[in-house]
Amino acid sequence: MIPLNHQRAPLFEALLTYVNNETIPFHVPGHKKGVGMDQAFREFIGTNAMAIDVTVFEQVDSLHHPSGCIAEAQKLAADAFQATHTFFCVHGTSGALHAMVLSVLREGDKIILPRNVHKSVTTGLALVGALPIYIHPEIDSLTGTALNVTPATVEKALQDHPDARGVLVINPTYFGVAADLKAIAKLVHQHNIPLMVDEAHGPHLSFHKDLPMSAMEAGADICAQSTHKIIGSLTQSSMLHVQGERVDHRKVQAALNLLHTTSPSYILLASLDVARRQMMTEGFQLLERIQFLSHQARERINAIDGFHCFGAENLGSPGFYGLDPAKLTITCRNLGISGHQLEEILSKEYHIQPELSDLYNVLCTLSIGNTQEQVDSLISALQSIRKGYGQSPILSCSETDNVILPPLPLQKLSPREAMHGDTHLLPLWESIHHISAEFLMVYPPGIPLLCPGELISEELVRYIETQREAGLWIQGTEDPRVRHIRIVQASHQ
Repeated sequence: MIPLNHQRAPLFEALLTYVNNETIPFHVPGHKKGVGMDQAFREFIGTNAMAIDVTVFEQVDSLHHPSGCIAEAQKLAADAFQATHTFFCVHGTSGALHAMVLSVLREGDKIILPRNVHKSVTTGLALVGALPIYIHPEIDSLTGTALNVTPATVEKALQDHPDARGVLVINPTYFGVAADLKAIAKLVHQHNIPLMVDEAHGPHLSFHKDLPMSAMEAGADICAQSTHKIIGSLTQSSMLHVQGERVDHRKVQAALNLLHTTSPSYILLASLDVARRQMMTEGFQLLERIQFLSHQARERINAIDGFHCFGAENLGSPGFYGLDPAKLTITCRNLGISGHQLEEILSKEYHIQPELSDLYNVLCTLSIGNTQEQVDSLISALQSIRKGYGQSPILSCSETDNVILPPLPLQKLSPREAMHGDTHLLPLWESIHHISAEFLMVYPPGIPLLCPGELISEELVRYIETQREAGLWIQGTEDPRVRHIRIVQASHQ
């Protein structure tokens, strides 16, 4: 087989040819290479970007029925990411996960998945009418965050539900924690069902031997990646990878055609094409840089009294098989301020914007675009903050050493039935014995206490009130104060 030429970017090259030919646009979009665009916006964005914002025609191919430059670009991406088939997505990894669920499951099918899956997975289940079988990830006692699921937990779920039609796992988690994906794939395939992976935070894993194993390398059948999260494509652009015969790639294309816009952004598509080229030609060196910056950042953060940033010392503990160095979880629980306060201080006083925060932590994401100077600025800010705070911890370690979650609620309806049924709001204490139509989560650890279709118990409501009194962040309901919750009307239960 002739090796593919990863120096090329077929889609981007086709767009450049269109521009260099000075093609006269009698096609949409209406701004016509930026000429009709608001002047201030055009000057800020630049005319080059406007020039490649085109529509579907033969020269630039069709995302729904690729046969030219998009097909070539996707073939190169499949080779780069060790897949059999790769699909470009311009509706984010949320849309890619919807397509994954639609292409694998049918109405009434059971799927085993972690309780802390992204809500787009659950809404995907609502689209297809599938039934979730939830398993709990491990919890880190210091940070309160969800780690990953263990092979033993997956194996137990497969034994309890031999009729499951698939297993979905997250790899790595938002906080960078990887599962023993190879062992999980082996267990799942013993049941001759597909392993599906939400790899939104792992598009870079294939390009460096020292990173956790990627889903495709571990033997997963299908995975969705947010190419824009760590490597260089634009926000909202993602990829969906398939390998083997357990998932029909034709069904994946059909699901994407059902969900995708018929007017995809060629700017986003081109950014996927060149991101693949960049990683195949420069990826190893770029990821070496991330690992260098991450290693020194961890050491410097851990040298500041009151802060902690977990790392390789946790490897081998349950649910902690690997760690993506791009994620810096900065725990400030012993400093006297919450993670939310730390994020606000960093943002407003130091113009540093973290990825997210919860009660105890701030998460900072490194990527191929971060520099030494930026890491230095983060460390300097943390050192300054330490001088101004750090009077007493917000909670002693002993108070939250064991994060105890209530038992999983009873699943009375499918997510589809709950989310599509007639609903109304009730005060939280009056909702006991009713079926939830909403999600309810507490941070940390960010695991849903309640999902659509589940029965609300008195024990659960008491737990929510206890966590509220402890200062934890509760969210997910239509009511931002979580004093009311939307429930399914009795006639639809």
